[in-house]
Parts: sequence; C-alpha cells; structure tokens
Amino acid sequence: MEEKQNKTTRKDFLKKLTGYTILGGVIGHTWMYVRSTVPNVLYEPLRRFKIGSPDKYTDGITYLAEERLYIIKEKNEYECVSAVCTHLGCTVNVHQLGSSKEITLPDGKKLKQKWEYHCPCHGSKYRGDGTIYTGPAPENLPRFTLSVSPDNQLVVDRNKKVKKDFRLKV
Repeated sequence: MEEKQNKTTRKDFLKKLTGYTILGGVIGHTWMYVRSTVPNVLYEPLRRFKIGSPDKYTDGITYLAEERLYIIKEKNEYECVSAVCTHLGCTVNVHQLGSSKEITLPDGKKLKQKWEYHCPCHGSKYRGDGTIYTGPAPENLPRFTLSVSPDNQLVVDRNKKVKKDFRLKV
C-alpha cells in the first residue's frame, strides 16, 4: 500500500485564507456592535458636594486638597475660591502677607488683603479676592456658590460661579 502524502495545494490554502479573513471580519463587526451597546462612563468628580459643617472651619483660609478649593471664613461669612490656576491648571498656593495690605483697584475701590494666591508653575499671581494681577493666567480664579443643606452641611456647587462680593452668612 502506498501512503498518500498530505500536501496543501495553493488553491486549498487560498480557500482557507479567504474563509479565515471573512470569519475575522464577521467577528470584528459583531464585537464592535456588542461594544457599542455598552455606554462609555466618564467618572468625573461631583460638581455639587458637601464639605462639612460650618463649625469645622476656623476664621481664615482653609485648603481642601481633594476638591482643590479654598474656603475662607470671616466671623459668620463663608467664601469658596478655586485653587486651580486658570492658565494650565496648576494648584495655586496661598501666601500670607505680613500685615494687611490695602490696595486700590482700577475702579477706585479700596481692598484690604491678608493673603495672595501664587501659581508655582508659571508665576501667575492673584489678589486675595482671586483677581489676576500678573502672569500668563487669562482669567481670575473662579468663585463658587456655597449653601447650607438641611443637615447643616456646607454645600459647594461648581456649576454656579458667583461674583467677588458673594458671602454665605450662617
């Protein structure tokens, strides 16, 4: 008896190659269809969140690292200023001034400031109220609205920016 040699001909090879190519295309398109039914979820930090009770804060300025915010308390008034530089998103640092410094704004209004915000990345400097006065930053530091929840917690809402003169009285 003679043994038959198992040789793959060129025609058989091209048939198999074509079949695998079609099968790969069908599997690829099926995967893309199934994947498109699963939503892409973007996990961003909350835009509205609680930061604790008003009693938690002492007079002066408090930095909240997780939220990158400064909470300023003077007597029973609260303010919320972003700690994110408007130039490239670095975290600005607070620089306490030795003594209160009175400055005159371009509109003639006088302002006493106890600290300034300095960006360590590119040298932008902001007054105590968040107004840019030097550096490459294009805008002032944003200020966000504060409110008190029913369970007596301070609530920051990053969706609502407020003017410099906004103070929450508790």
